Amino acid sequence: MIRAAALVLFALFVAPAQAQQPQMAGAFTLVAADGATVTEATYRGRWQLIYFGYTFCPDACPTALNEIGEALDALGPLAAQVQPLFITIDPRRDTRAVMGDYVKSFHPGIVGLTGQPAATAAAARAYGVLYQRQEDENGGPYLFEHSTFIAVIDPGGRLVTKLASDMPGDALAHAVAALMDDRGGGN
Repeated sequence: MIRAAALVLFALFVAPAQAQQPQMAGAFTLVAADGATVTEATYRGRWQLIYFGYTFCPDACPTALNEIGEALDALGPLAAQVQPLFITIDPRRDTRAVMGDYVKSFHPGIVGLTGQPAATAAAARAYGVLYQRQEDENGGPYLFEHSTFIAVIDPGGRLVTKLASDMPGDALAHAVAALMDDRGGGN
């Protein structure tokens, strides 16, 4: 039942953002592994790929981060114009150190962000990310059901689209390069 609800939520939130007038990306103030404060404006001037998840995720998050890493490699020189961000929905366990180590295992260009629970919840709301903690019936670590999409933000800070998080890295690279080309940012 929960899995079916998650699939419905996924279908609702993977639709492209408004085609005529892209909206500004959601506001957030979080912290990177090195202690730097990061906001939605920190990486203006670059394309951003924003994915929300958590480090204890057994499947969706490692898949998405792996594909983002592969996309960065496939983009070649264009990757310098792209900043991927992994924002936790589980700040209790996902400390700065945990996030820093975790994202490095996928690609050195991915920045992991965490913060106070209220700040991470506000960031998730700003991007339309839904999540719910699920307790393990056998006493194991809790997990989350959560939205799984990659928000693509243009250099001006506008949400351009939301892509499927399990898109293969080469297809993700092609989609991002096409968006960059369409908007004059891939030169």
